[in-house]
Amino acid sequence: MLLVLNVNNTNTVIALYALSANGLTDGLRATWRISTRQSQTADEYGILVRSLLASEGVESGAIRGIAIASVVPQIDWILRQFCERYFRLKPLFIEPGVRTGLPIVTDNPGEVGADRVANCVGAFHLYGGPTIVVDLGTATNFDVVSKKGEFLGGAIAPGLTISAESLFARAARLPRVEIRRPAKIIGTNTVDNLQIGLFWGHVGLVDSILERMIAELGAETKCVATGGVAQLIARESKYISEVNEGLTLEGLRLIYDRNHTADRARGGRSTGAGEKQAARTPDA
Repeated sequence: MLLVLNVNNTNTVIALYALSANGLTDGLRATWRISTRQSQTADEYGILVRSLLASEGVESGAIRGIAIASVVPQIDWILRQFCERYFRLKPLFIEPGVRTGLPIVTDNPGEVGADRVANCVGAFHLYGGPTIVVDLGTATNFDVVSKKGEFLGGAIAPGLTISAESLFARAARLPRVEIRRPAKIIGTNTVDNLQIGLFWGHVGLVDSILERMIAELGAETKCVATGGVAQLIARESKYISEVNEGLTLEGLRLIYDRNHTADRARGGRSTGAGEKQAARTPDA
């Protein structure tokens, strides 16, 4: 089994993949979404993840590889501890030096977030290029993949939820409201006004940026959405044609396979691709 973690600022998505006889991924078994907490310890991660695996009838010893995309560097060392302590594995982090199959042609390739790399790897594999991935999470990321499969760059804007939280925190008289598609466009009360501004404002932000990017890339550009509020925004976008909530996981799976295949080709084994390590502590 392969354990995959997509660690974002707000949530962490955990996925379990079966592995074939040659060590490559062979089908998604289960997914879970938990809160990302910087105060969480390696033991807390271990207890939680092993409990989730047990719910699927999977023992920790069945995990042969771990791949992680993290945009929260403060907890990366905790995640490493968790993997080595509870699974006796060194995880494959998506970071500079890892084989991704994605040429990054930006000014500073090393600063591109792991989630953006995984999104683009998954998008090019599934849809080809040019493709724009709109990741609607804590931030709203626009990730651009060229026709040749290169990461060209993109844009980052505040996410819908964080924009709303900032407004509520700074305007004492404004109530917290549910973020949803409003029934009308001219609000007749404060709740209506807030929902219209937040929802249609974010749809407008997304479509305005996509319109300009498509004009540069070409009319054949495909726009795909992923992330926590992807379904909410995508259905009103003029340019987003598909929602794929598992896109980042798909990219992580592909990157794991590419590194595992490369290690086998040169006759070695990568710790990220499943090499068991000596136990640091007893397997609790």
